[in-house]
Amino acid sequence: MSMIMITWILLVSLFSKSTQSGNGQQAGLWQCEPQNLVLDRNDEMLILNWEDDPSCSALHDVPIYEIVVLREDKQVHHEVPMNHNQSGSSHSWKWKSSLPLECASHSVRLRFRYNNYTSPWTQEQTLPGSTRYRVYPRDRVFEAGSTATFCCIVPAGETFSRMNYNHTEMSTVKISNQTYALTLTLDRASDSCIDVHCITNQTSKGACVYVSYLPDDTDLQCETRDFKSVECFWKVGRSHLPHRYQTVYQLLGRYNIIILGTTTGLRVGTKGSEAPVCLCEDGLNGKCSKKIRVDPGERNWTLSVQNKLGKLELHYTADLTERVHMLPPYVNVSSVNARNISLEWMWNVLQYNNINITCQVNISDGETSTIKDNYGTGLNFIVITDLTPHWTYNVRVRCRTSQNFSEWSEWSHEVTNNTNVPDAPDVWMQMRENRTVILWKPLLDKQSHGNIIDYQVAWAKTSEQHQQNQTVPHSQHSLALNLDTQKEHIVTVTARNIYGRSPTSVVNIPSLGPDRTRVNTSGITGSNSSFSLSWSASMKATCGYVVDWCPFGHGTVEWLKVPPNKTNARISSENFKDGIRYLLSIYACTERAPVLLERFEGYVKEKRIKDELFKSLKFKQQDSNVEVNWDPIPLKEQTAFIRGYTLYALDKNSPVFSVSTDNPEATSLTATNLKITSYTFTVTAQTTFGKSGNTSIIVTLNSQTDNLIKSVFISLGAVFGLLSLITILCYRHWACITQKIYPPIPTPVLKDKWLTSSGGQLLMDQSFHSEADVMDVPELHYKSGGALISYASREDMSFAFPKGYYNKDLKMCTQPPLTLPTTALKSQSGLPTSPFRGLFTNPSYDLIMQTRNQQTNSGLEVQEETPTLRCSSGYKPQSQSNPDILNQIEADSDSPMFCVTTYILLPQPSST
Repeated sequence: MSMIMITWILLVSLFSKSTQSGNGQQAGLWQCEPQNLVLDRNDEMLILNWEDDPSCSALHDVPIYEIVVLREDKQVHHEVPMNHNQSGSSHSWKWKSSLPLECASHSVRLRFRYNNYTSPWTQEQTLPGSTRYRVYPRDRVFEAGSTATFCCIVPAGETFSRMNYNHTEMSTVKISNQTYALTLTLDRASDSCIDVHCITNQTSKGACVYVSYLPDDTDLQCETRDFKSVECFWKVGRSHLPHRYQTVYQLLGRYNIIILGTTTGLRVGTKGSEAPVCLCEDGLNGKCSKKIRVDPGERNWTLSVQNKLGKLELHYTADLTERVHMLPPYVNVSSVNARNISLEWMWNVLQYNNINITCQVNISDGETSTIKDNYGTGLNFIVITDLTPHWTYNVRVRCRTSQNFSEWSEWSHEVTNNTNVPDAPDVWMQMRENRTVILWKPLLDKQSHGNIIDYQVAWAKTSEQHQQNQTVPHSQHSLALNLDTQKEHIVTVTARNIYGRSPTSVVNIPSLGPDRTRVNTSGITGSNSSFSLSWSASMKATCGYVVDWCPFGHGTVEWLKVPPNKTNARISSENFKDGIRYLLSIYACTERAPVLLERFEGYVKEKRIKDELFKSLKFKQQDSNVEVNWDPIPLKEQTAFIRGYTLYALDKNSPVFSVSTDNPEATSLTATNLKITSYTFTVTAQTTFGKSGNTSIIVTLNSQTDNLIKSVFISLGAVFGLLSLITILCYRHWACITQKIYPPIPTPVLKDKWLTSSGGQLLMDQSFHSEADVMDVPELHYKSGGALISYASREDMSFAFPKGYYNKDLKMCTQPPLTLPTTALKSQSGLPTSPFRGLFTNPSYDLIMQTRNQQTNSGLEVQEETPTLRCSSGYKPQSQSNPDILNQIEADSDSPMFCVTTYILLPQPSST
């Protein structure tokens, strides 16, 4: 029993102790509650400071301070976790308000939270807003691109009207009964302040604000000029702030230099020292110098730039002994000769004598300027050659170190010199067809140094030593040569005055072989009475470029020589005229002949082409289509670029249609599907001025029927003309034609006894034979007392000819024989009586005896024997025959006689 009681007592004691321990820790947390709250501001920033008891540092977990910001009717809640090592000390919290703090009162409350414990809210700390009638914020600097809020506090008794930003009314938001705000994005920076106005029904107030950029300076570099000082320079950024918002520059190196931007310069001093202030007059331009000894070796230089909006750092590392910006030399003339001058100078900086130096000499005669480079270690002496004596020159010298291409020094001063003999002429060439024209510019007074007496031109093939030469009068400035275009030539030109000859000018003439380079021609348009040319650099151009130009055709040739480091030129000339097309050529100057690189053609200024451009306008109709053509337009009449042509077809009332081409080389256009009526065709050239050179032609179209009729009449006329020509020719040569085609035919002579002696019948063979088949057949005369006909078979008939002759068969088919009775004929005068007369006619000839070309063959003798006539189917010319064949006669006096109607050979009896 006693043991149980002791146990209960122990448990109750332990429970009581643990409860007292927990309640004691809970009761000690109140000491960690925020104490000594202070609310302050910095521009638009709220700053809250408080403290807690040091005993709070014994807490195992991190406490939380809950902060609430009240602005008018709006509440901002923010929790700030506190690290364990921050407990038991002072605390600070910052918060930036989007609304200017003057525009409204801001209150802050704070309480402590730890696990499940939350302290009561502390007493509110309040920053009251302004009650003064103004626009806030005032004189503030904003970053370009940021968002800004402005407010207007309206005094009691006045009514708010509007707010303007940079004289432009903006939309506003009501914050309270007396406070209005506008919010906008500041897109662009301004070199001056920007006004923000608040306007009420009675008055207006405003504020001035600035919009600028964060520091953005770039490109920090440092150098030395005399090895005793350092000069740093940089590219100043886009600062648009007034002088009172100065930018602070701090240069950090071996010697820390503080540079403060001011309106009068930069103040330079050594950090941590009492060194006197050094003013830098060009400080606002990004420069500053300080007397510091420059030793070899790299150094790191850092430029810190800070303004009202932020901070920037620039870095630069260099050995300043290699970054030397030399001082200008003081030049003296040591000697002067006829064509050269010697210059020398001394360096005030001793270190210059030990470094590699590049010096430039600028030689100017008042109109032109030439720069020559010279190199050397500690260079302090230069000789200028090829000068013109007795002529004034301005000679200046500047130098720089050869390492890293540092900046040039300033120029030095001038010297004077003169000469007498002419300068070398400026020579060029132009190849025209098979001729080469050598050209040179007239020498100016300062170049000729007196009157030019003459010029001498010499030429030779590059492969030969022998030269030809010709003297040219002083008034002539060109010479045409007939050179072998397949070979390259070298030509020299010199000018002569009373003092002697000038230096030789040389130009090489290229060959025109088949392998020469051809280039395309591009169009170009001038401006301001000149041409601006540019071209690609060429590796061939070892001595520069030559640009020449002339009008199309044979005009004045001019040229310009360009140094090799330039690939552009502006071409101007007092000879340029508007509306004239010029050809411009670019050549590469080489050690040998120039090489053509590019060509251009164009006008300094185009002019509108006059009407009636197409002088020989013609047309050709094909069915319902009409082709209008013209001769190519001469270049001298093209006062502007022609980019094509347009053909307009118009009837009596309105335009029908048009057809165009973009080909400037076209010489014809065709209008299709036209009606049969009268048209006015107008051809125009397309130029930059629009339609130019209008030329018209009136055409009346013919129908296809009219064309057919016309063709028929033309054909008939041609046929009639041909027939008339043939008729005239035949009439004039009729005798010859008759002799050749229709020769004279002998008339058969028939005797009485030949047809009536036997009382037989005459059989006629009516075979068809042309008269052309019978040529020069002699007549046969019958001898009285002999038998006339002996009939034989058709295949074996023959005539009994005079002795020694016979007729061969023509092997022609004959018709059946025609039997005619033998009746006595009346005798014609001079002819023997024949029984054939008046009884029948020969189908081929008129057998009525006529007195024409009677032929007697007295040289032939008729056979005494009784002849037998055998008519074959044709006729063959007489030929020599065997007499035995002629004697083979079949005696049959009663048989009929077969005769060929083509020709009848009748014997003529001898007179008794």
